[in-house]
Amino acid sequence: MLKIQDQVTTSCTDCNGKLKLFSAFQMMQDCSELWLDTATEYRDFLRAHGLAQLIASRQVEVVRVPNYKEKLTIQTGVYGCEPLFGFRNTFIYDEAGNPCYKTWSLGVFCDLKTGRMKKLPQEVIDAYTYEPKLEMHYKDRRIVVPNAEVKTFEPVVVSRNDIDYNQHLNNAHYVRIASEYLPEDFNVKGVRVEYKVPVKLGEEIVPQVLTEGNFIYVKLLKKELPCAILEFEQG
Repeated sequence: MLKIQDQVTTSCTDCNGKLKLFSAFQMMQDCSELWLDTATEYRDFLRAHGLAQLIASRQVEVVRVPNYKEKLTIQTGVYGCEPLFGFRNTFIYDEAGNPCYKTWSLGVFCDLKTGRMKKLPQEVIDAYTYEPKLEMHYKDRRIVVPNAEVKTFEPVVVSRNDIDYNQHLNNAHYVRIASEYLPEDFNVKGVRVEYKVPVKLGEEIVPQVLTEGNFIYVKLLKKELPCAILEFEQG
């Protein structure tokens, strides 16, 4: 398990002085990445074999959105692993120790050269010490988009500032892009993101948006195929 301290600063807040959803995703992602340096044997095995664990899905429960200057603790830990998949909780807590965001995510083990999924040896899986699975409402990692009226928007071009060290669109930026199509008064209670295929510098993403009940779905298309599907639930 890894815990890091953070604070809601000016660059992380929206016009109402609340932590942006995009910034919360960045905090969770950063904590998960820093965790890798605490699991040195696991990290070294991946590097020695040219492997990486890439996020395939994330579910977020929004309990309370923190305010400007609030101090936060981000905590992450792996609670399970299979040959192709790893499972992780990442929670964000306020100063009183109450959860603001509860999340779980699924990572896929991939060969960095081929981009194909690659199984971990069972001895590597058995050697790791796992954390308890934290309490939250776990939904399926796959998002079923309802059959409803779709609105298509102008393409978004991926810029240099969207790219991370894996040379593709950073995971949190999918949320940033999709959030632009939510109504201003949409109070986000929950989010699910299913990542499909990486998007690289200069490529275009075509957003498609549809609504059903308290849910808004955003499909981000790359060459007419989904690169990510996002589900936003209104509270």
